[in-house]
Amino acid sequence: MNDRILVVEDEANIAETIKIAIENESYSCDWTATGEAALDHLEKVSPNLIVLDVGLPDMSGFELLKLIRQQHNTPVIFLTARGEEIDRVVGLEIGADDYITKPFSPRELMARIKAVLRRTNNSPETKSDSNSKKFEVNDQQAKISFQQQALDLTLAEYKLLSGMLSQPNRVFTRTQLLEIIWDANHPSEERTIDTHIKSLRAKLKEIDAGSDQINTHRGIGYSIST
Repeated sequence: MNDRILVVEDEANIAETIKIAIENESYSCDWTATGEAALDHLEKVSPNLIVLDVGLPDMSGFELLKLIRQQHNTPVIFLTARGEEIDRVVGLEIGADDYITKPFSPRELMARIKAVLRRTNNSPETKSDSNSKKFEVNDQQAKISFQQQALDLTLAEYKLLSGMLSQPNRVFTRTQLLEIIWDANHPSEERTIDTHIKSLRAKLKEIDAGSDQINTHRGIGYSIST
């Protein structure tokens, strides 16, 4: 393996534990202790994944991720001492790929890292494409094909599926998915998304009975695998 991982953590003992665990699995690992140092590092090196502590001394991890997302799609796993659901949801809403709370075992963290890398397959040389091998999106005609067969979609279903395919493996909250379909003032409820997802799954299974592309994340929302 030659995947490179950036650890952004201000507590040196925790960072060292993470670094050892990562390097023991034959990954390369860099470490910065502040948000500014992480941004400087990203100007020079393109890591395959970032392990990001929420409680940094110069800015919050949430603020840092917003800055990172302006220029980079690098997968991010949040690391924090806080475990409230609202923090998990906020982290995912602004673009994190996973979330692990302290205290944690290095073994659990490595399992999360490997899972995210498998899902995203995010190497600097070959970034994930918005279209997958199984899906083809035609924006001009507002059509999507699955396994080379055109899907019969409503406009809402097209917007929903196209939006999810634009960021494969990202976990979208129901609120975010509603905003993909409608403007912010539309009166639809979040549970409307569940109905659309059920319909999309049925249409995918008409083509491939074993299809499991759309993933449910309980209490949060949905993602799509490619």
